[in-house]
Amino acid sequence: MKKTVGVCMLLMVSAAGAHEAGDILVRGGLATVAPDASSSPLVLDGGSIDGSEADVDNNTQIGLTAVYMMTDTFGLEVLASTPFSHDISAETGVLGLGEVAAGDTKHLPPTVSVLWFPAAPDSQWQPYLGAGFNYTLFFDEDVAGELEGVLGSGELELDGSFGLALQGGVDYKFNDKWFANAAVRWIDIDTDAEFTFGESRLTTEVEIDPLVYSLSIGYKF
Repeated sequence: MKKTVGVCMLLMVSAAGAHEAGDILVRGGLATVAPDASSSPLVLDGGSIDGSEADVDNNTQIGLTAVYMMTDTFGLEVLASTPFSHDISAETGVLGLGEVAAGDTKHLPPTVSVLWFPAAPDSQWQPYLGAGFNYTLFFDEDVAGELEGVLGSGELELDGSFGLALQGGVDYKFNDKWFANAAVRWIDIDTDAEFTFGESRLTTEVEIDPLVYSLSIGYKF
């Protein structure tokens, strides 16, 4: 009986395969961007508005990663996704309007990271840590009708952001090719936001700094 159990366990480990140098790991699933946003006070035509700030909501999209195993323990990862879409709100402070919808934007967060897999290459569980760099591209920025109702027809522009990205995750191998993945990232994203209403300018500096949670299914080539 003990021999039978031992053989079955050995077959399961063997079937799981190994993360090895030269492998390409492709993952696809759902990714949620949860901003931990903070901002400087809003500035209207050069004057700071006391008690005001901007905030950014969560969004979930399809996340994709590809990892090239440079060695048995280090891989180079590229992150991509379908465009994330976020609503932007603003607390108006001493203007006395409360919290208003300010605008919305889409963004793409291409990120390149180096991953470290400390477990044995043939382990069914493959936890990892990663560090790299992110570039966030904002596009399709729009001013919300609620804010335009106060300040008139306007436009919104958000600057792109370049920053550090950190992550931790784990792959669980079903067999030699297929595996599941769970991961969490922290990305340093900062942007300058400028609202234009005719001759008036409303600006703020926003630290978005989201946590990104993902669940994926992967395939090894």
